[in-house]
Amino acid sequence: MPNNEKDLVIACQRNDPKAQTAFYNLYKGRLLGVCRRYAHTVAEAEDIFQEAFIKIFKHIHTLENIDAVNYWVKSTVIRTAIDHYRHAIHEREQMGYEQAADIIDGHEDIFSSLGREQILQVINALPDGYRLVINLYLIDGYNHIEIAEMLNVTEGTSKSQLSRGRNLLKKELLKIGYQKV
Repeated sequence: MPNNEKDLVIACQRNDPKAQTAFYNLYKGRLLGVCRRYAHTVAEAEDIFQEAFIKIFKHIHTLENIDAVNYWVKSTVIRTAIDHYRHAIHEREQMGYEQAADIIDGHEDIFSSLGREQILQVINALPDGYRLVINLYLIDGYNHIEIAEMLNVTEGTSKSQLSRGRNLLKKELLKIGYQKV
């Protein structure tokens, strides 16, 4: 069994089943949470993760800079989640987005009282476009130009969905926070 991540990647490039299992398990803990942010359910997140790893193992032999494996794997997982979203949109009619009501800032005490799981549930309940842009911009650090390219929308649409999604997210988190207080 390989001693470090670099050796693990090289073994995976040789299609070593034990190395592939170890590599999968190494990243499952790290990146299943990323999939959960993009999916509606845990089962859907697991499906996205499985699909991403099929792509990863299919293309791992093309990875030349082994030192960039973390970025490459995370990027593949995120792009797979976006592809999953695009496919889901084609299967159902795209619904229109409601304008989110403006809310007042300054409720950090409520937000700090919420657990990570509650915040994740609220993000997952957002309309798809909002959820994707919030994840890509606020959590994964992509800029609007990159998001527009990934989602095949305009940069303005990305900015608009971030703004509206952020407002809706705040509104929903405030509802939960006030119920807890």
